[in-house]
Amino acid sequence: MDYLKDLLDLQVQYKPTEDLHLPNFIITRYRIREVVLDFVEVFFLYPLTELEAVGTLKTHIARIQKVKNIPVVLVLDKLTYRQKEYLLRERIPFVVEGKQIYLPFMAIYLQERSDAEKIDKEELLPASQVMLLYFIYHGSGKQIMSKAVTDLKLTSTSVSRAVMQLEELGLMETKKDGVQKVLFSELSPEELFKKAHGYFQNPVKRTVYIPLEQIQDTLLKSGYSALAEYSMLNEPNIRCYAVDSISKWNSVTTKKLLDGQTQVSVELWRYDPKKLSYSNSVDPLSLALVLENDADERVEEAVEEMLNHAWRRIDDNRN
Repeated sequence: MDYLKDLLDLQVQYKPTEDLHLPNFIITRYRIREVVLDFVEVFFLYPLTELEAVGTLKTHIARIQKVKNIPVVLVLDKLTYRQKEYLLRERIPFVVEGKQIYLPFMAIYLQERSDAEKIDKEELLPASQVMLLYFIYHGSGKQIMSKAVTDLKLTSTSVSRAVMQLEELGLMETKKDGVQKVLFSELSPEELFKKAHGYFQNPVKRTVYIPLEQIQDTLLKSGYSALAEYSMLNEPNIRCYAVDSISKWNSVTTKKLLDGQTQVSVELWRYDPKKLSYSNSVDPLSLALVLENDADERVEEAVEEMLNHAWRRIDDNRN
């Protein structure tokens, strides 16, 4: 690796490739080379797919070190700021060609910022947000993942991506409990909700208005209509509902309210609001996210009342 030699004058000598007798889940994810760095033997680990979540990565490295207990160095083309922070926190060595070197076993850490490392606000994927809120409603602590998947009716692909994102953000961890995969967190539900606050997305993508007579199904209340169900707030003049698809009303929707007597407000959500609801209204935590930027003091007080009730309900269910 020229980068190490040019920058640090480290001599890099590749040893002949040998069969390390590793399980299939390792050899399908990584290319592994045994290397000598200035008389220090290490494994260079080249990911063949997207970088795993840090918890999974630690497990894979530990399995490789069962073959030979020497340092394992990730060799990467790029690294996001958040990934770098997790690797540093877990003291996992890595080299990003031309940009960064972190070799704690040699007391080396050099970095050069790049476009890939710009700190952008990361938002939860819709599936990640649903799974995290589900986890909170069930008291955080420890949850069997298969039950969450069944209850939420998510695809295996969306679940895998959701869990990976939640692990990378440090919002929950996973572990094996016998044959079951378990989600867990040491934080209380309220603490976890507050920790995730900067990552949550407003569930509402956009709002349209449709004629009242077009509503033939039972829809979940949202907005002020739902808040009135959860608090002492008065019912609004314009009813508000939440759905995950508005395509069936395409021919009758308007972007602006034209007639408050005959139209209702319909919010298009990023995820199906029914997945988390336990009443005729959207769930209170999602509703709090919808209304968090509302400047009306009466709404702020009503949201606080709703959340206090929600935390008590969650705590009661945990006991």
